[in-house]
Amino acid sequence: MKVKDAAEAVALVRSGQRVFVHGAAATPLRLLEALVARADSRADSLLDVELIHLHTAGPAAYADARYAKSFRVASLFVGENLRGRLDGARVDYLPCFLSEMPFLFRSGVRPVDVAFVQVSPPDAHGFCSLGTSVDTAKAAVDVAKVVVAEVNPRMPRTHGDGFIDQRRIARFLEVDAALPEPEPHQLDDVERAIGRHVAALIEDGSTLQMGIGAIPDAVLAALGGHRHLGVHTEMFSDGLLPLIDRGVVDNTKKAIHPGKTVSSFLFGSRALYDYVDDNQAVVLLDCGYVNRPNVIARNPRVVAINSAVEIDLTGQVCADSIGTRVISGVGGQMDFLRGAAMSEGGKPILALPSRTRTGRARIVPRLQDGAGVVTTRAHLHWLVTEHGAANLFGRTLHERAAALIALAHPDDREGLAKAWRDQKH
Repeated sequence: MKVKDAAEAVALVRSGQRVFVHGAAATPLRLLEALVARADSRADSLLDVELIHLHTAGPAAYADARYAKSFRVASLFVGENLRGRLDGARVDYLPCFLSEMPFLFRSGVRPVDVAFVQVSPPDAHGFCSLGTSVDTAKAAVDVAKVVVAEVNPRMPRTHGDGFIDQRRIARFLEVDAALPEPEPHQLDDVERAIGRHVAALIEDGSTLQMGIGAIPDAVLAALGGHRHLGVHTEMFSDGLLPLIDRGVVDNTKKAIHPGKTVSSFLFGSRALYDYVDDNQAVVLLDCGYVNRPNVIARNPRVVAINSAVEIDLTGQVCADSIGTRVISGVGGQMDFLRGAAMSEGGKPILALPSRTRTGRARIVPRLQDGAGVVTTRAHLHWLVTEHGAANLFGRTLHERAAALIALAHPDDREGLAKAWRDQKH
């Protein structure tokens, strides 16, 4: 049913229900604004509605303290718009591997009453596309009692798992709005050095997993001399496009989905969204499949490139918090590090600067109090900083501590060595 305004679209939501919210570039901002407006209305207010989502774009006003009676938030990955509002109670983080998030919905562990999504207009056969984010959205749409959609002509029509029969959508709201785009970032010397070290570990014919941000972009920028690379990743951004254009990425050596760039969502510029629109060489699939380690491992020479907040001298990796303060999520790091380790000739890689921009060491004697261990010491293989690369697999605690100290900032190494000696005694 087509509706004229967002208020009519969100009128289907009832107090006490759980609402899934499409994320990243596909965040249905007009629906969320209308839902918040209902909370402001005395005549049509809402009570105890849970919103569940990965990271969303926009202001996320529903997480404001003034809406405490109306909304609770279960965030599967904490984005910038929630970090200052996360209170561990009403606005909370739900830790879960990305590979298992669709199971939360399909199994009924976290049943979905209403799904808010943003889709492309229906094609000649009546099918809309989930566009830039299939990830967990496909599962949520499949199990939701009610689906409410913004239909946006600027949403690309992507191939893969993200098609929805328009008859499945209870309320259509037509919008014509630009999709969110990340701010461009200029690589610095440290990031470029890390990119070169990682690129040196990647063989021709490898299958890549990378994310968004400075380190993935630095790695991609250093791969211009490689050949026959493939992509099987949970997400990608603009940094991949030059390699596809130059034929460096051709996906010819992959064992599964040869010839296809595989992902579960993407986030980038308008140029990226235009590139994937109706492009059969790109498929966006359910993250329960894309991120499953035994699926990842079916491709040979998988190189998984991830990052972290800090690493202790035994190799424990914190990637989702600064001490007790959650700043992101478990996501797919463990899914891909394990899948790469299981892949024939694969390389699980963690890459990060040896220090933060404020000068704080990232390689530390012990993780901060309350820090979450996303990747265990047994799962960490390759570590790369601007000072080089080391493979920790098969090394004792003492051997890996020595390797980690060598990759730390030169001004931190003496203190780390002393701290390790003290810890041993």
